Amino acid sequence: MAAATATTVEHVVLFKVRDSTDPSKIEAMISNLGSLVSLDIVSHLAAVPILRHRSAAASTAGFTHLLHSRYRSKPDLAAYSAHPAHQTVVKEYVLSICDDIMAVDWVADLEGPAAPPPGSAIRLSLAKPKVGAAPAELLAAIQGAKGAVPAARQVSYGENFSPARAKGYSVGFLSVFPGLEELDAMDGEGNEAVEAHKEKVRPLLESLIVIDFVVPSPPAASL
Repeated sequence: MAAATATTVEHVVLFKVRDSTDPSKIEAMISNLGSLVSLDIVSHLAAVPILRHRSAAASTAGFTHLLHSRYRSKPDLAAYSAHPAHQTVVKEYVLSICDDIMAVDWVADLEGPAAPPPGSAIRLSLAKPKVGAAPAELLAAIQGAKGAVPAARQVSYGENFSPARAKGYSVGFLSVFPGLEELDAMDGEGNEAVEAHKEKVRPLLESLIVIDFVVPSPPAASL
C-alpha cells in the first residue's frame, strides 16, 4: 500500500550574516528564529547555519544561515509571516545583522512526518530557469530525481509562489536523508542515476543554488 501523503507548504529563507557580526548576535538570531516553532500554525521549523555550499551560485551568493519551516496551508504561512512574534524576531534579531535575505515558498505532497527527525541531513536546491524555459518544464525534469535518490526519506519539490524575495529562483527541491553519511553516499562515484538526472536538468538552468544543512536537536526545555 502506498504511503499516505499530506499537502504541505514549504518555506525556506536564506540569510547572509554580515562578516563583522558579533557571534552572540548570530546565536540570538538562531535561537529566536528557532523559538517560533512553538507557534500553533507551524508544523516544523529549523533555524541553522548552512553546513556547506554545493554549487558555484551558492558560493557566490554567500548565504550563511537558513530557516526551513512547514505549514498545513498558505493561510497558515501568511498568518506566521504576520504574527507579532515573527515580526519582532525579524526586526530585532535579523535585519540588523544581515546583508542579504532570500525566500522561496512552494507546495508539496509529502510522505512521512512534517518534522524531519533531528540529525537528518537535507540538501536544498533552488533553481532559476533560463530565459524561455518555463518553471513547469523544469519541474517535469526534476521529477525524475525522486527515483535517483532512493536513500532519501523524503523528497519535496514545487514552483515558488512568492516571487518578491526569491531573486528569480522559481523552483525549490529538497531531499531529506537519515544523516550526513547517506547524503554523502549520494555524491559518491558510480551514482549514474543522479548524474543522468543532472544532465537532463542542466540545459534548462540559468542558475542553481545547492546547499546542505542538518536538522538540529530541539532546544532543551526550561526548568
